[in-house]
Amino acid sequence: MVQFEIKDLSFFYPGQKDRPALSKINLCIEQGEYITVFGKSGSGKTTLLKHMKSVLTPHGKRTGEILFEGKPLIQADLRVQSAKIGYVMQNPDNQIVTDKVWHELAFGLESLGVDQKTIRLRVAEMASYFGIQGWFHKNVNELSGGQKQLLNLASIMAMQPSVLILDEPTSQLDPIAASDFLNTVKKINRELRTTIIITEHRLEDIYYCSDRVAVMENGEIIAVDEPRRVGDHLRRTGNEMFAAMPAPVQIYYGVQSGKTGEEQPAGKCPLTVREGAEWLEHLFENRKPEITEIIREEEESLDPDNLAKPALLVKEVWFRYEKDGPDILKGVTMQVPPNVLYAVVGGNGTGKSTMLKTICKICRPYRGKVLIEGKKIEKYRQKELFQGVLAMLPQDPQSLFAKKTVREELEEMLPGRKEEWEKETDRMAQLCEIVHLLDSHPYDLSGGEQQRVALAKVLLTHPRILLLDEPTKGMDSFFKQKFAEILEKLKRQGVTILMVSHDVEFCAKYADLVSMFFDGGIVTTNTPGRFFSRNSFYTTAANRMSRHMFSNAITDEDVIGLCRKNDR
Repeated sequence: MVQFEIKDLSFFYPGQKDRPALSKINLCIEQGEYITVFGKSGSGKTTLLKHMKSVLTPHGKRTGEILFEGKPLIQADLRVQSAKIGYVMQNPDNQIVTDKVWHELAFGLESLGVDQKTIRLRVAEMASYFGIQGWFHKNVNELSGGQKQLLNLASIMAMQPSVLILDEPTSQLDPIAASDFLNTVKKINRELRTTIIITEHRLEDIYYCSDRVAVMENGEIIAVDEPRRVGDHLRRTGNEMFAAMPAPVQIYYGVQSGKTGEEQPAGKCPLTVREGAEWLEHLFENRKPEITEIIREEEESLDPDNLAKPALLVKEVWFRYEKDGPDILKGVTMQVPPNVLYAVVGGNGTGKSTMLKTICKICRPYRGKVLIEGKKIEKYRQKELFQGVLAMLPQDPQSLFAKKTVREELEEMLPGRKEEWEKETDRMAQLCEIVHLLDSHPYDLSGGEQQRVALAKVLLTHPRILLLDEPTKGMDSFFKQKFAEILEKLKRQGVTILMVSHDVEFCAKYADLVSMFFDGGIVTTNTPGRFFSRNSFYTTAANRMSRHMFSNAITDEDVIGLCRKNDR
């Protein structure tokens, strides 16, 4: 049975008559299908998903038609849509409406007028199925980001929807929590036959289990097919969207591109780490690779035990939010050398963001000290500290927005004459690729676009030390490359960057040093090559796929390079 049928759907946001957010979308989704939608930030993914639930449909001009189970979606009343179409948003805090976990599970059912006996049964079933029993009676504000997102999913599934729509549900989760969450979604699809429609920038955990993949570009669907065919199509047509493919796909085609001739790569394109490892074994079937290690000269020069004159020093810092509450930071000690990108990874709720807040004086530790360029942070005046010395990009970019247009947001950071405003605003807009967004309202932008606007706003303060809290959240793989170039340029200009991130692929490829944060403190620091090659879970797909052959390959390029060297 066709669950959703979208016919010639076009949509324009107010004031965007010449720039459709959606253009002539045609798509049929069968009951029980697992559909992944991906594309660049601003390509229309979220807008398309919101049109599949009337209460979330944005304001603007729409043409075309959406049928749900054979009838126009607009004819389905709110009760039917609430019960049958579940929607999980990017930010779990935007969806939670009660203060207790058990009440959140029951809220949707109570709103539908379900009897108490049925509510108790479904709440108990969902709590058991999703492993919520241990925190069933907790306050919602005590939960980690991963727990909140799992609670959102459980609350929706308690209403037994036939369709589950997820809009980048793991953007704020650490790699392990994200993988667990997406495995639960896959289980719901396989065991309950619930239709899944999901958008994600990180495709590693969902691409392989999709029945079909839809690729969006400039508001249009440019390809819809099963995963292997979509990857092959993007590669053959030279579409830049191929850069978003999972590591096994990138490596499979990357190894072949270094050879002469037009022959197809050997074997079937792998989609998972397991398939990729088996393909590598087949590639070296009758021989062992002679070159198994990448030599990185920078690893010795950046040895964390030999650092002198750090740009940022955090020493034995302790912090708790409440006087009688638990310690969040437990003796954090960290040295960040000048002109490097220093990344901190770790699970949700371990204290990484709190550490950044203590560095920029939002949270005041009760023990320990923070030194910026050798000077205690308490000795900086507030205006002196945040004009040219220190800046922070928060996890939620919307917390920086207070104006009606992106242009006004940028101009707010620029004291001086109007001519200087315009010149500097244009320069930063070009750098962060937001020129076409200058007249848009910040809240009308996609998550990735908001992140780029917030980055531009922060960079206009010209900091020497830049703190980034989940900066690649919501960013597509294409702007991540541009973002890495921006960071590299800042380093050459003398800027020191401290970044907290769940994006291990980005950290492995671009960071100079990486630390693991656990239980309120730093437990280890090393260069990316050494750090990620020694981990089992906090590592890259490329490393997991190739570690049985290559000792320290951590990026797609590492694996491709070693395969080519051994093929000479």
